[in-house]
Amino acid sequence: MIQPRHFISLLDLSSDELRGLISRATELKNNRDPDFQPLKGKVLAMIFEKSSTRTRISFETGMTHFGGSALFLSPRDTQLGRGEPLEDSAKVISSMVDGIMLRTFSHETVTTFAKYSSVPVINGLTELLHPCQLLADMQAYFEHQGDIQGKTVTWIGDGNNMCHSYINAARVLDFKLNIGCPEGYLPDQAIVDAAGDRVTVFNNVKQAAENSDLLVTDVWASMGQEEEQKKREIAFKDFQVSSETMALANKDAIFMHCLPAHRGEEVAAEVIDGPQSVVFDAAENRLHAQKALLEFLLK
Repeated sequence: MIQPRHFISLLDLSSDELRGLISRATELKNNRDPDFQPLKGKVLAMIFEKSSTRTRISFETGMTHFGGSALFLSPRDTQLGRGEPLEDSAKVISSMVDGIMLRTFSHETVTTFAKYSSVPVINGLTELLHPCQLLADMQAYFEHQGDIQGKTVTWIGDGNNMCHSYINAARVLDFKLNIGCPEGYLPDQAIVDAAGDRVTVFNNVKQAAENSDLLVTDVWASMGQEEEQKKREIAFKDFQVSSETMALANKDAIFMHCLPAHRGEEVAAEVIDGPQSVVFDAAENRLHAQKALLEFLLK
């Protein structure tokens, strides 16, 4: 079996490939041609262990635009939720479809699927990484500010899957990443170490935000961490992206958030709804960036 090309992490792409995808995504965004159907007759299986708004709508719409179709599979709809070995599921599902997208808790679920799948596997989110969101975020940055190479990005908040994906983006696209994060919530040390001197971790917001070109944050408690909400509110109280935080960054800095957002917690309303925010551009870009990705992997 020829190993198909998977997208589990941004590190699966070279710098040129990632820039090519971003450029293609913007082309697709600006020139929607209903007759262009490169994936006609192709089927994407979408396996969701975690619920989703943007991931489901963007992949399903993208496949429809391209003349293909998408199957929505929740744990209730498949044997995956009843303990069929992942290896068997991967072999069977991949024998009937042209691509598989998984949005799941354990990163190992996606890597195991990729190992046993005969078609491309896309990571739609795991607790370790969220590379599809980075495609959309980077597309938004390039559209508003030009190439990100050599720029400074600041991540504020939890050292979570989004933070890890920003670290990988810094490696592939060659930018500097400052991480402002409270003790006890730091990103995975091995992922930080692999990025070398591109990444600097601070435990206060002010130092992290200085001279930044892009500020990014995420909710304090991700899906599945709701019971930690109170504890996290205390730990993260000084890690809000406020107008004061934005004022420390460069004058033309922009703000992003992968959504859903909690105004008044990780970000002030006047920031996310203000002129420096490109949050909703990046959200829409999930569709365009993933269309470029689907074309790249499945065509």
